[in-house]
Amino acid sequence: MATIPFLLPTSLSASGGFADYAKKEESINFVTDGAMTSPLEYARELQAIAEKYPDTSDAYAKGGAVSRLEAEFAKLTGKQKAIFMPSGTMANNLALRVLSEGKSKIFVQETSHLYRDEADAAQTVHSKRLVPVAPGKGEFSLADLKESITYHQKGEVFQSGIGAISIENPVRRADGQVFSLEEIRKISGYCRENGIKLHLDGARLHLASAYSGVPIREYSSYFDTVYISLYKYLGSKGGAILAGDAAVIDQMPHLIKVFGGNIYQNWPYAAVALDKIGNIESLLQKSRAKGDQLMALMNASGNMKISPVQNGSNVFNLQITSPVNYEKFAAYLKEKEQIQLRMPDSQGVIKFFVNETILRRSNEAILAVLKKAIGSAMA
Repeated sequence: MATIPFLLPTSLSASGGFADYAKKEESINFVTDGAMTSPLEYARELQAIAEKYPDTSDAYAKGGAVSRLEAEFAKLTGKQKAIFMPSGTMANNLALRVLSEGKSKIFVQETSHLYRDEADAAQTVHSKRLVPVAPGKGEFSLADLKESITYHQKGEVFQSGIGAISIENPVRRADGQVFSLEEIRKISGYCRENGIKLHLDGARLHLASAYSGVPIREYSSYFDTVYISLYKYLGSKGGAILAGDAAVIDQMPHLIKVFGGNIYQNWPYAAVALDKIGNIESLLQKSRAKGDQLMALMNASGNMKISPVQNGSNVFNLQITSPVNYEKFAAYLKEKEQIQLRMPDSQGVIKFFVNETILRRSNEAILAVLKKAIGSAMA
């Protein structure tokens, strides 16, 4: 699947350096899962947090904001323990390394980040064989999983055993599609009956929760380990959390060190996420409700059509029904109105992301700006 192009703000261009394009309180981006902050804005946030919480600092991920963030995520997911990691790739791979207990096969979505976007780390670093299930689909069913397991068991003379199952939810390569809770329950039950461990790549799990209505704790209850990203929508510039049973999480500090992830100071990542975690669920609920209202206004405008992704979350399909020059359209929004929008794909569809920045202006004001931009770019 090709990467979806989008128009980067001048501040992020290779030659333009970093301008504070998002400094204004009314700036909106419809291109990412969360608010985009410039380095200066992020530095200001860190200063405010450090002044507010004087015991923020950590040493090798011990103490300060890191330990408090780990405690918050353990509570949020209902797991015994949680641990900070420098990246989601490390969180996914170390979780599956420990869960699989020496068995090599890991069954995963073919569209998953683990299978498609982690540079074959499971195979090359951890000696795990990723077996893709349901090619091209956002989710797989229990029937799909059983069929794949049976196929490999019958077709191999020397069986290496099933190490674990991994599920990504929501699915980035399926435009934020939410994995069916009914299938998660079935798969979880099957795994527990057969002694197979189950891992959740929940990098964007709060988004799945906001759009499905399923609490984070319930999603987590079906899995042995859960990974959640700190930078998708929690405001951080990096980092990840892995939660699970103490017997699993207690093995992670040594593995983090072994694989080069033991960073001296982690508070610049943890502190921002910690400051935001308390109200992220209500913020996303408000964003979703306001987004739904904006979609109705856009569809009634006469020159825009926007529709949700099937079983989706915060990603929508936008089409401009009037003939426009898209470069002029996007440039007008960026330069005149501080609104970021992706460029269309080959079918003329713009992937339209709803995030908290939608709350910065009224829907009527946003609609008026979009209509003005269309008028300025009529072909």
